[in-house]
Amino acid sequence: MLRLLAFVLLTLAAPQIAAASQVRIKDLVEFDGVRGNDLVGYGLVVGLNGTGDGIRNSPFTEEIMSNILERLGVNVTGEQFRPKNVAAVLVTGALPPFARAGGRIDVTVSAIGDADSLLGGTLVMTPLNAADGLIYAVAQGTVIAGGAVAEGDAASVTQGVPTAGAIPGGARVEREIEFDFGSLERIRLALRTPDFTTAGRIEQAINREMERPVAVMLDAGTVLLDIAATNMPSPAHALGRIENVAVEPERRARVVVDQRSGTIVMGEDVRISRVAVSQGNLTLRIEEAPLAVQPNPFADGETVVVPRTRAAIDEEPGIGLAEVPDGTSLSEVIAGLNALGVSPRDMIDILKSIKAAGALHAEFVVN
Repeated sequence: MLRLLAFVLLTLAAPQIAAASQVRIKDLVEFDGVRGNDLVGYGLVVGLNGTGDGIRNSPFTEEIMSNILERLGVNVTGEQFRPKNVAAVLVTGALPPFARAGGRIDVTVSAIGDADSLLGGTLVMTPLNAADGLIYAVAQGTVIAGGAVAEGDAASVTQGVPTAGAIPGGARVEREIEFDFGSLERIRLALRTPDFTTAGRIEQAINREMERPVAVMLDAGTVLLDIAATNMPSPAHALGRIENVAVEPERRARVVVDQRSGTIVMGEDVRISRVAVSQGNLTLRIEEAPLAVQPNPFADGETVVVPRTRAAIDEEPGIGLAEVPDGTSLSEVIAGLNALGVSPRDMIDILKSIKAAGALHAEFVVN
């Protein structure tokens, strides 16, 4: 009875497990022509509480401030002013695909001078240019900085990065990207992670959804979609129908380690051949304990410092020679490595050695 119940539970859970591993096509590929464009501009943040650029060290701040004031009708030619409540900044953003004039986008503001903080500042109207040199948006608004600064007469403390911030919806689109998406006859689907198996599955899933051969795999990173063969009114209709089709992507066996934090991440398909591992730590200790030798009382002589060094090598007992059996699943690989009883940082060195021995069958990535 128990075996029958277990079989029923596994049968009911199997479709859910399979469905959980599937991913929508829109999350696996980039559609040809559907892309954003980077924007950048040079502007001025005002209203800072004495934390702006030092004009003497940042002459470009004085130049842009003079240009802005002269455009507003204020003549500052030959004037000497040294305000500390302004800062020169670079403003960056991305124009999303199909952005229309009048829409708003987020921008990031970063100080380029010696300003201490952008907290409480306001970005003055800043044009944003694309790679072609044309202005596509104009940014302005209150900067939301990502840090905090507290200081006194003798000490100060800084948390985060107060010299960079963001303005949500701080730029208005003024020019549209000219792109006739509706006239495309073919669209390429570029896989974010090229793989022949995944590209083949995307091709099959699209053809199955359309009930006709409309997609063909060109290589490991590209699937070509024939818009005319889909019998859809426009490319937008065709992509809207296929982008939510679920596909199970094929993942490469990969082990990623971060030596700074000691983090280890393993993919599901990682395998380890049968191997024996021995690990131990060697510690070298050197201590300086100089000894001062003084002459006898009422005797002629000088105090002499005699150097004295203590050196020792301590070898901690290792784990011996432990066997890691063949790993046929991720859980068995983890169980075999945990049997070594070492710290995550030592585990990274062990994985490197296992990879060098040819027993780790996965791509090894070190950050």
